[in-house]
Order: sequence, then structure tokens, then C-alpha cells
Amino acid sequence: MNSNKDNFQPSSSSETPGGGESLTIETAIANLEGTDSGLRFYAAWWLGRFKVNEPRAIALLIEALADELDRTPEGGYPLRRNAARALGKLNDKSAVPALVKSLECSDYYVREAAAESLGMLSDASAIPALHNLLITGLTGEELVIESTPSHPYDAILEALGNLGAKECVPQIELFLKHPVERVQYSAARAMYQLTKNSSYGERLVKALAGNNLQLRRTALADLGAIGYFEAADAIAQTLAENSLKLIALKGLLEYQVTELTPPTPTLSDGAIKVMKLMDSLL
Repeated sequence: MNSNKDNFQPSSSSETPGGGESLTIETAIANLEGTDSGLRFYAAWWLGRFKVNEPRAIALLIEALADELDRTPEGGYPLRRNAARALGKLNDKSAVPALVKSLECSDYYVREAAAESLGMLSDASAIPALHNLLITGLTGEELVIESTPSHPYDAILEALGNLGAKECVPQIELFLKHPVERVQYSAARAMYQLTKNSSYGERLVKALAGNNLQLRRTALADLGAIGYFEAADAIAQTLAENSLKLIALKGLLEYQVTELTPPTPTLSDGAIKVMKLMDSLL
């Protein structure tokens, strides 16, 4: 769910964080073409943040996925991370092959960003690569037990759910028992998307009552993403920020509105209920 500001398309300029020099689309593209690592890093973020869907910007962001210059002492690739995130927001499937290649990057966070963006771009051609990365966490039908996951399994699972990868259900289901709860939630989210079995939605509802605030936030986001209407009351009552509860309820509302059959003139009872819950949080 994006705010109105996220949907803003800059026509001339936009200020940098901290009130610095204004940035235009042309300047951002020029900076991304340049050699200053800081300017390139910010330009990649900015182009995605303001959804600058222009051929030159997309081409440069794709090129940035192979950048070797901007590298941390630990071996990370900051520019690649921002480029991968940006490409998911620009809705151009020409980025899919390069993002699939980025799933092989040594940088965990590049792999995570690539998986997230592939899930946003709705191109089923990415499913085999995502599936292959997912099963590195399995030995046959058993999970490889890691206290710290070696791959961004949560992002991979969510991408497979978004892409409708029903052929991956047997492997996704195994991650419901992953030792990391966040990964379990992503598996439940994907399983609900792929099967519409309410037991997976209810698993996320139960997570809203957990002791860990960050995990409650994660469950809110997951329920909003899948539009699980039965969670509406539980979302409104969750011990978390109202802003996050509103975002989750907005996701439910979008599903309710999407399911209306044109030319239905009135909102469904479900949509009205969600809107009232949202009003109560304002």
C-alpha cells in the first residue's frame, strides 16, 4: 500500500532529505550515470521512490544491478540494493531477467530486494529461479535448520505467493515450521494466497496477539497484503501503531472493492465495516 506521496510523479524537482539541493528527473538520471557512489545510491532510491518510469532510468537501474564499484568493506552492494528495490516499483518487466540474475548475488540484501521486486512485477517466468532459491533451505522434505537464514526466505515466499506459484505449494508448506517466526508468517501468507484456505489466514490472525511488537507489525502487513477480511476486527484491536493498522485495513478494503461486480452501485457490507473500523482509528 502506497501513500499519495508515493504515487507522486515529480514534474520538475523534489528536495533531497534534509532540505538539500533540489533534484530533477534529469539530474537523477545524470547522477546515476556518473561516478560518485553517494549520488548514484541516492539517485537509484529517488527514481524508485517517485516512480520515474522512463526508459533511460530503467536501463540505468538494470545496469546498476551489475555494479562492482559501490561496495562495502563487508562485501555488500548498496547501489545494487537500491536499484533492485527501485525496479520493483517501476512496473517494467524488462527488468525481470536482471533481477532473476540478482538472486545469485553474494549480498543477502540484494537477493532480498530482487525477490521482493520480482513478486511485484507479476511475471511468472521468475518462478523457477525463486523456487530454486527456496529449496536451498530444504533437504528433501526437511528444513535445513538455521538460526539465521542464509537466504531471504520470507521475501522469496511472498514473491511466490504474489506470482500465484501453485506448483510450489508442497515446498512452501514446509516453511510453516521454520524456526524463524517471520518466515513462518510469510509461508502462511503465501499458502493463503495459493489455496484460499482460511486456516492460513487464521494463523496470521493469531500472530497479532503475540508478545513481539515487530512480529505483530509483520502479521499486520501480511494480512493487509492478502486481504483477509476475517481479520478486520483483530487488526483494529492489535497492540500496534494505528498507522500500521490503517494500512492493513486499507489492504482489506481494496480487496472488498475489487470483488464488487460492475456496475454494482453500492459498497458491500464488508467494505462498509472496514471503513468504519478505519474511521475509529483516525
